[in-house]
Amino acid sequence: MGESPQLDLAGLYGARAAWVRRWVRFEVGAPESLVEDACQAAWSRLLDSSERIAPEAALVWLVRTAEREAVRLSRRAARDVSLDALCDDRGELNRADGRVSLDDVLEQRSRLAAIRALPIRQRRMLWLRGLGFSYAEIAQRTGLTVRTVERQLHRARRRLAGENRVARPAAAAGETA
Repeated sequence: MGESPQLDLAGLYGARAAWVRRWVRFEVGAPESLVEDACQAAWSRLLDSSERIAPEAALVWLVRTAEREAVRLSRRAARDVSLDALCDDRGELNRADGRVSLDDVLEQRSRLAAIRALPIRQRRMLWLRGLGFSYAEIAQRTGLTVRTVERQLHRARRRLAGENRVARPAAAAGETA
């Protein structure tokens, strides 16, 4: 049997890299940095898959892969909240109205400290639950039973609620002083 022709990746990159970036930017309408990341991911996948892709189909495959990657990255960027965007020049957290309440900052720090005080097992399960995982998914990821996950999350919540009850009277006492 005859050998299939080899894909000249270096030649294709030299001849078409800029064109692929322009095409993806035009089709997706994403920022330049995102388009660059998407194109580089597509080139990497092409490098990994070069034996399976016919040379005459490589450019079409590359463009489609870069477009899909750009759309995926755009969706992720829209979903993710940049902490840098939420902070001012000094690194302080901004609220929607532009003001930061000292009470809000102290309350958030207190909540984070209470979470940090939890045992690592409960903390991990609490974070997974906060990320939207179901009890069954948490059990699968951690290798525990669903009942154990339920029990650990219940204990964590009860402990955090107890911390919250202790912190609120102290805050209220500080307001009346």
